Parts: sequence; C-alpha cells; structure tokens
Amino acid sequence: MLEHLPQTERMFVSRKLNKAWSEPDAKRAEAQLRALAKRLETKHPGAAASLLEGLEETLTVTRLGLNGSLLDTFKSTNPIESMISIARDVTGNVKRWKNGKMVVRWMAAGLLDAEKRFRRVKGYRDMPMLRVALRRHHQGLESTRRSA
Repeated sequence: MLEHLPQTERMFVSRKLNKAWSEPDAKRAEAQLRALAKRLETKHPGAAASLLEGLEETLTVTRLGLNGSLLDTFKSTNPIESMISIARDVTGNVKRWKNGKMVVRWMAAGLLDAEKRFRRVKGYRDMPMLRVALRRHHQGLESTRRSA
C-alpha cells in the first residue's frame, strides 16, 4: 500500500497503519483504517483502494481476540509469502507444461519442498486459544445466518 504514496507521506501513513493494527478492538481499528482511506482517497486513490481491498482480512486476527506471539505470527504474511516463493522456485525448473495435471504435480512438489523449511509457529503453545476463538467465531456466523 505504501508503494502507492510519495516518499514524503509514507512515514505519516505508516504510523497511522501501525496505530490501527495495534488497536485491540477490531471495530475501532476498522474505523481508523476507513478514516485513513477516506483521507487518502482524493490525492492517492490507489493507496486508498489498496487499504480498503484487504480491510476485512487485515482485521481477522484482531476480531478473533488473539494476542502475544500467536497474534504476531498470524498478522504477518511472511510465512505464506515464503511458501509461495519456494513453490515458485521449484516450478520455475519446468520448461514446458504438458497439461493441468502436470501443473498440479509440480505445485505439490513445490509445497512439499516448502514444508521441509517450515519452522515452528511462534506462539504455538497458544494454539488451543486459536481453536476456541475460531469455534466461537464460527458459532457467531452460524447464528447470524440463522437469524437472517
């Protein structure tokens, strides 16, 4: 998102983003991010659109009420980006793709290679807390669907 901004405004926007992302209340964080997007909309519509595009996903871990190392782990896209990069390197060795099944096989090979390089999730001892939070969130969605 910051790449859509001139260098002179990146520090200000970065501070606003960090403040919103460190907000423990998801509704307040969302309000802060929407206010920032509104402020950017006129002069920097690309940055505003980028911010709004992933807004719901950005706040998922906040809505789940995670904290500590587990929160830090799941707020970062580094693990998934690393996995995709490794899979891309493996599939980059293929010069000609014969068919879709070949693509699937090579992608699976790339993901298996990435799996060997995975590290333990920081905050892994709090995984039961994640399970409870996901169950609670899912039950909330179920009750919302029933009442709609």
